Amino acid sequence: MLRMIPVTGVILLGAIGIARADVFRWIDDKGVPHYSDQWVPGSTIVKTDKAHPNSATATRSDQKSLSNESNRISQQLSDQDNARAMQQEKGARQQAQCKGAQDSYNKAMEARRITKPGKNGEMEFLTDVESDAYRETLRKNVKELCGSVPVFDPDKPLNPQPTAVPEPKVNPALATSQ
Repeated sequence: MLRMIPVTGVILLGAIGIARADVFRWIDDKGVPHYSDQWVPGSTIVKTDKAHPNSATATRSDQKSLSNESNRISQQLSDQDNARAMQQEKGARQQAQCKGAQDSYNKAMEARRITKPGKNGEMEFLTDVESDAYRETLRKNVKELCGSVPVFDPDKPLNPQPTAVPEPKVNPALATSQ
């Protein structure tokens, strides 16, 4: 009886080892299906001991690592979106500042005389030297904010006069109601 216990144990261990092996199925020339633990050309796997990622055998640590990876990727995408939005906002702000500096520079270049508010609230005219210094300061601001300064041509106005739009031709007979 004591001899039966070790023999039974060896048989059970062997059965467990066989049960964990891959099982392949193939059909021979006569149409008879065969099963084996070794691959044969034309066979398909029926059972495997490898865990499938979508099976219920996935461990909690696998799920946690996938969750952590997903959270990390979400955070990276969010950071990239925030950086892109900040770059767009910075570009829009810089463009607005550039436009304002160019407008101020163009007005100063077109003006014959430049004024500033005086002590009592009345407007005082700048001298030619002060006007030139003011224009130079505006030019430097435009260069700093925009990268380049528009070329000023004193013979060509910077703000051209608007052109008249011709009136549409209307047939009077069709325009009146009968």
